[in-house]
Amino acid sequence: MSTLDWLTYAAKRSTTEHGLLGQVFATYQSIEDCTPNALADELGCDEQTLKKLSLCRKPSGDAFAEQVKLLCSRFGLEPYALANVLRQVEIMGEDSSDKNAEAGLHRTGTLQLAALDRRKKDEPAS
Repeated sequence: MSTLDWLTYAAKRSTTEHGLLGQVFATYQSIEDCTPNALADELGCDEQTLKKLSLCRKPSGDAFAEQVKLLCSRFGLEPYALANVLRQVEIMGEDSSDKNAEAGLHRTGTLQLAALDRRKKDEPAS
């Protein structure tokens, strides 16, 4: 097995491993309906770099910004682009892969509702 074959296999496998960027990228591609090549363009890299990046742990916690900067300096990426992908998946992707999300149910089985802004009675409606 060549290095390129190994990298392709490992990157594909990373899409199913919780906590790896491969899973984040797979979720993002599903949300945005984009190809790996389009995601690589968005991040400012080629597909081979995207595959290598897929094998890294997902930045999280208090050191999120520091971890993003470290990954970006290692792979020659723009920190804003990577952080944008990570945050979008964090916001939109968590429950989108869950079958209950279509029914509006959280993983715990509780119904999630959007909060509504309430106007005070004396405020004019715009």
